[in-house]
Order: sequence, then C-alpha cells, then structure tokens
Amino acid sequence: CSPQGPRMLNMTEKGKAGKIQLPREIFQTLSSQTVHAVVTVLNIQQLGMFKELNQTGQVMDDTTSISGLRDPVQLTFAHGQLPHGVIPQCVFWDSSKGQAGGWSSSGCVTQPGDKGTVCSCDHLTFFTLLLNPTLDESTAQALTDVATAGCGVAMAFSISTIAFCIFLRCRFRSEETLRINLGLHMNLVGSLFLLNLVFLLNSKLSGETQPATCKVLGGLTHYCLLCCFTWMALEGCHLYLLFVKVLGTYIHHYLVKLCLVGWGFPALVVGVAAVISSYGEYSIGTTVHLCWITSKYLLVHYITNCGYFGLIFLFNMAVFGVVTQKSCCLQGTGAVQRDRKAWKVALVAMGLFCLLGVTWAPAFLIYGTSSAPAIYLFTILNSLQGIFIFIWLVILYYPKMEETAGSLSHIIRHDKTTSVSQ
Repeated sequence: CSPQGPRMLNMTEKGKAGKIQLPREIFQTLSSQTVHAVVTVLNIQQLGMFKELNQTGQVMDDTTSISGLRDPVQLTFAHGQLPHGVIPQCVFWDSSKGQAGGWSSSGCVTQPGDKGTVCSCDHLTFFTLLLNPTLDESTAQALTDVATAGCGVAMAFSISTIAFCIFLRCRFRSEETLRINLGLHMNLVGSLFLLNLVFLLNSKLSGETQPATCKVLGGLTHYCLLCCFTWMALEGCHLYLLFVKVLGTYIHHYLVKLCLVGWGFPALVVGVAAVISSYGEYSIGTTVHLCWITSKYLLVHYITNCGYFGLIFLFNMAVFGVVTQKSCCLQGTGAVQRDRKAWKVALVAMGLFCLLGVTWAPAFLIYGTSSAPAIYLFTILNSLQGIFIFIWLVILYYPKMEETAGSLSHIIRHDKTTSVSQ
C-alpha cells in the first residue's frame, strides 16, 4: 500500500487498472468518522501464497483484499482477450476448505467481458480471478441436457431388455447355455440401468446435499461405474470361453460366481477409496457440480477408472477380433447361411460391439473439459449403448433360436459340434 494517498493514473496505467466499487450504504454508516481506505495488491504467484492441492486453474496476478464490509462489493479485473477454452471465475480464499484451505466461489457472481471481468460478492476477504480451463456455461448446460435425456432413454431400453431376457429365460428353461448368456446380459444391462439412475440423482441432488451425503452419493456413482466396466470384462471373458475354450470343463454355479466378481470386486475398490475419503463435491466450472472423486484424489480416478477401463477395452477388442475371425472362417466353410440380410449382420455386430463397451472409447479422446466434440460423442454413444444391446438381443433370440441362423448361439453350437467331431 502507498502512504502517499490516492493518485491519478497515467494513460499507460489506465488500460491495465482494475476497479473496486463499494456500496453507498457503507459510507453512510461511516459519515461521522474519519476512515482511511487501503487497497493492497499482492503478486501471489511470486509470494507462493494460496497454494491449493491439485489446482488446475491459473490465478491472475491481481489479488484484492478488503476487510470490514458486510454488503456486496464489485471488483473489476482488467485483462486482455483470454485464451480459447478458458473462462474466468471469481473466487475467494476459504480457510475452512480442506486442511490448507482452498478457492471457493460461494456468494460470488462472475460477469465476464472482453476487456475485464466483474466480480459481485456478498462478502469480503482475499479475492481473485481464477482462470479455469473449462466448458463455457452454454456448452455445459447443453451437455447436461443431452446427458439427462440420454439417461432417460437408456433406462427405458434397459428395462425393456431385462424384461425380454426374463421372458426368454422362462421360455427356454432347458437351454442351459442360453440361460447363462441371458443372465450375463441381464447383469450388464442392470448395471447400466443403475449407473444412469444414480447419475440422474447425482446431477439433481449434488448441489443441495450435505458433505456426508455427497460422499455417499459419490461412492455409489463410482461403484455403479465400476460395475459396468466389470460386467463388460466378464462379457469378454465369457465370449473367450465359448469361442476359444470350447471344450472347457464345466464350472459349477458359473453365473453365481460371475455375480460375485461383477458386483463384489467394485464394492472392494470403492470401500478402499472411501477409507481414504476420496469422495466429495467435484465442480466443473461454475455450472456443473457432481458428487464424485474430489480433485485432491484424482490419482484414484486415473487408476480405478481410466486405467481399469483401458485394460478392459484392450482385452475386449482382442476378443472381438477372435470372434470376428471365427465367424469369417465358419462363413467360408458354409456353416453359416450366406443369404443373411446385411442390415441384420450390421446390427448384430454393432450390438456385440456395444456389449463389449466400445461406446466408452471416446473417453480416450477427451482432454480436460474443453474437448466439447469428444464429450458430445461420448455422451450420445453411451446413450445408444442400451438401445443397441436391446436390438441385438431381439435379432439374436426372437422369435426362436432356430430362426437366428448365423447368430452367436448358432455359431457356438456349430463350433462345439466341429470341435467334438475333431
């Protein structure tokens, strides 16, 4: 601060200066007193102040500190054109957030402009402008709407798929292989239904829940996501056993053991993550708030979600390659009818692709939160996963298995017969 009092800015300084606007009512309460107003500007980049763990946004060099005011105040941060994919966010240092404190936007409204950003806050402390690499508000809202609609559609088709599988299991009770296949598909579709349901609850309730409730909701969302990944992996393992290990030994209570792995392993992972308090509120910019793995424990997200799915994706794509090669060989030997309609073949292949989780592949194209096209593609494809699985099952099994020449069950039966004869 300067002991010389206020001074006029020259022309060079005017283009770079910020502005602080105090409410009129504050000066009315201080009319009978002599007040010295002091504005302190700190370069926190050099001082090393206000370091938040795993902070992704870069703080501007201007930081204003004002104390003793209860009414809203406006702070204008002057700046040039911001980089593409970066939006400003008015924040203050909240010492009660975490062990060392952290930036919070509670009580502040951000009004970005071309030459500056206005922060209107209803409380005063250390304020600054955080430049977050994030989605703009309109894109974030559009993605939220698409995801909400997609979840609703996916849940409707998941219910239809489960009902159709139950109908087939009751109709073909003597077909053990078919019952196991349908039971496996029902568990995968059930995990997708739970994930979509929990995501809808998360997006609606995350901004209004208590911290303890948010931790539970974040852990439940993580659990459902891991269940989906695990059941996709089990689908791949099951296809591998059917096509490669055709003469494998009989596994007692096979579907029950798959359920223990599919629903039990994710619970173990989430339990370990909960012990280290990995769950809480996770914010994407100023518009999207979810109960998820907090930014402090992003390593948990990278290992349990990104790394886990990456391994499953590679394995399932290898299995899909083996299945495709086997199908081509059988078609070449005449074991499979060649007069099948092309659209049926395409839908069966697409359904099998979705069954193995290929709709999650665009997640690898998302870098940060500024990859809007990849996020749109990821959201839409995941909404279609349940639809393609439903269509795939209808084409594969309806109205009866004997009419599905060239289907997966037909190929498996022929493959078993060929192997036995050999």
